[in-house]
Amino acid sequence: MEQPGSSKKGSRMRGYSKDSPEVRVGKTLSWLLRHGAQSEKIAMRPDGYVRVSDVLASRKFEGVGFETIESLVKNNDKQRYKMIKEPDPKSPTNEEIWWIRANQGHSIKAVAVDMQKINSASDIPTGIAVHGTNLQAWNAISKKGLSKMSRNHIHLAQGVPGSGVISGMRKSSQILIYIDVQKALDAGIEFFLSDNGVVLTPGNKKGLLEPTFFRRVERVEDKNRIPLPEWDTPDPEFEELEQKAGRIIERMTAGKEDAPVSEPLQTDSEPNPSKSSVGGGSKEAEKS
Repeated sequence: MEQPGSSKKGSRMRGYSKDSPEVRVGKTLSWLLRHGAQSEKIAMRPDGYVRVSDVLASRKFEGVGFETIESLVKNNDKQRYKMIKEPDPKSPTNEEIWWIRANQGHSIKAVAVDMQKINSASDIPTGIAVHGTNLQAWNAISKKGLSKMSRNHIHLAQGVPGSGVISGMRKSSQILIYIDVQKALDAGIEFFLSDNGVVLTPGNKKGLLEPTFFRRVERVEDKNRIPLPEWDTPDPEFEELEQKAGRIIERMTAGKEDAPVSEPLQTDSEPNPSKSSVGGGSKEAEKS
């Protein structure tokens, strides 16, 4: 029986020894598809896809089978991955094979995954774009802004943990930074929606989303959200927007606790009759 993350390869897997084998496989897969394909000498297409067979042939995935990867894609609550079945350009018979990619989070500059350009704040299904962080990081963020750091984009969620939306945010976030997307768009900052509903922005030329675009900032204490005094300007429009977003999330995630909001994107990623897919339009372990 296949034992993911076990035996000789365990030390090659990312994550902590206390993590379950499945979690370590997930963390390693996330790292590989977002950052490590080149160092592992795995060929990656410009759209971020790699051959599943190449992943399984990697020493880091010794003993891991296709079923484990497929299950990880289907059951990942944040819809981090997508699998498709397409012809292999290296095959003389044009044989169809399985390909896999991370939906967002890449640091590999050459990768350009499918994204929907946001032209107006109303293009975001919930109307909300929020970044979660910790208290220590907030000290610097409050002065300089959010940074994409080594990644290609800054990640923003369409809601907060517990409201059915977790793609793009850690549940352990202590500070919630709500972005005035329209103000940033008007200033020339670009925004996109990833295939799994994460709001992405490269920031300005320095890779920053400056504090001038912060609409509201809250501190999370015992599941209560307390506005920070300097970011607590009365904003009836925002309060109405948040209530509306809550209703949208409830409809989208009815019966699916902490499910990512990705349904609105499915109109732009309808299954191609000539392709098979896993984890894209369907409901499909490193942090976001």
